[in-house]
Order: sequence, then structure tokens, then C-alpha cells
Amino acid sequence: MTVTETTIGNILTRTTGFLRTVTSHSLQPYRGCSYGNSLCGVGCYVQHNRYVLRGRPWGSFLEVRTNAAESYLAHWESEQAWARRRGLPFSIFCSSSTDPFVPQEARYGVTRSVLEAMLSHPPEELIVQTHSPLVTRELGRLVQLAERCRVRVHVSIETDQERLPGLPPPAASVENRLAACGSLRRTGLFTVVTVAPLLPIADPERFFARIGAVADAVVLDHFIGGDGSPDGARTRQTALPAVMAYLEPQSVSLEYREAMVAVARRHVARVGVNIDGFAGRYLFSKSGIGN
Repeated sequence: MTVTETTIGNILTRTTGFLRTVTSHSLQPYRGCSYGNSLCGVGCYVQHNRYVLRGRPWGSFLEVRTNAAESYLAHWESEQAWARRRGLPFSIFCSSSTDPFVPQEARYGVTRSVLEAMLSHPPEELIVQTHSPLVTRELGRLVQLAERCRVRVHVSIETDQERLPGLPPPAASVENRLAACGSLRRTGLFTVVTVAPLLPIADPERFFARIGAVADAVVLDHFIGGDGSPDGARTRQTALPAVMAYLEPQSVSLEYREAMVAVARRHVARVGVNIDGFAGRYLFSKSGIGN
């Protein structure tokens, strides 16, 4: 993997498309992703983004945005005003096109610096999306930030299986990600497991029971309707659907998602589906309060 350092004009991107009803802005501490060659990279929609790739294979590069915190502070006021003029809360999704906790974060600390900047200049809401248990390194800052704005931490766990035949290993083990969720939740942070994209689950009852023990909510999203194409055409270009069909023929259909939603409802307090789930609009809540 090629790692380079770069700067960016405005780290805050006004959301469009899939994220438009989730947050007003997205924030990418890095361009590219170190997990591009792991399991999550196989179905990652960013691999189809020519603007990001610029002719490079997904998973082969990482651009470190060294001035991300400075850029955030420089544009915080104007972007907050932009959102408010449109009647929107100033809310940030970090991250939609990379992982904020790639291994290189330990060296460069870009995400850490952005969280530090947010402590003095918070958004109204922050959603942190990651595949990595390394998010727990920032527990202290996230807890402090949750005293200043709404914070949700999303941890992706696509399946209960540690390895799927013919596909690369995950960025982190299922066990480590579940443990990370438990650590997040015990501090009082609103913790969400995103089963996205939903892959075949060997023992659904046990899987969702374990999620219910460590998370406040679960979101299920299928590659059909979840990869930026209505029928999952982008993902069908990858090796993922064939492996899914081999393990569980029904898993390549939306009926499988609905079956897993039914199981999740027996074990998790809040259950969300597709974009509504990412936005915190849960279709089912045992407590009746949602988020």
C-alpha cells in the first residue's frame, strides 16, 4: 500500500445521495482505505468511485489529510450556517468513504485531531462509522464530545463468521468488534452495530442476541438498495454475491434481509433498515423511544 500525506481545502463535504437524509455533512480524515483488501473492501461501494480511485486499485493507497483538524475549524462556522439556512441540524458522518480508524491512525492521529477540534467547536450531531475496534482508543474524547453534542458510534459487523470461503479476512475479528461495542456502550455512548452489507449468518438467533447484549441498536442493510444502485448492480460485479449464494442461496435477496430483521427484533432494543437505520430512524423499538 502506498501512503502519502496531503492537505485539503474543506474537510466538510455537504452530503448528497445516500447520506442526504442522514447528516448535513460527511468528513473523511483519509482518502482511500487500508481495509480495501479485507472483507469489507470486497463490497465497498467506494471502489466504483473513479474520482476517489483516480486509476488506482481500491485498497492500494491511503492519502493522509494532515490538516483535517485545521480545515474543520476554518470551515466550522460557515458550514454550520449553511446547514441552518436550510433548516438542517449541523451533523457529520465520519466516515462514508474511508475508515476513521485505519491502522495508520496510530501514527498520524488525523481522526484524533478532528475529535479534539470538535471538543471546542462541536457539530450538533456526530456519527462515527468504523469496522475497527481501534475506535476504543478514543473513548475518552468521544465521551467528552457526547457531553457537547449527540454522538452515535456505528461498528460494522457483517456476519457472525470469521472467514467466508474465497474472500479475504475481515479488517478485525467478530469477537474483537463485539468486545469494542461492549466497551463503548459501558461508557454511555450510544452504540450501533451495522450489519452492512448483510452477509450469510450461521446462527442468527445467537448473533443478534450477542449484539443486543453490547449495542443499543442494530441496522441491517443489503447490497440490493444499499450499494448505491437500486438492484445491487455494483456489488454483482464483485465476487461477493457468488459466495453469499453458495453459503445461503436466499441471502442474495431482500427476503433474507427481512428474515434477519425478524430475528433481530427478538433480541435488540432498536432495529433499523437501510438508510433509515443509518439516520437513527428505527422501525422497531422495545423501549418505544428510538434515539
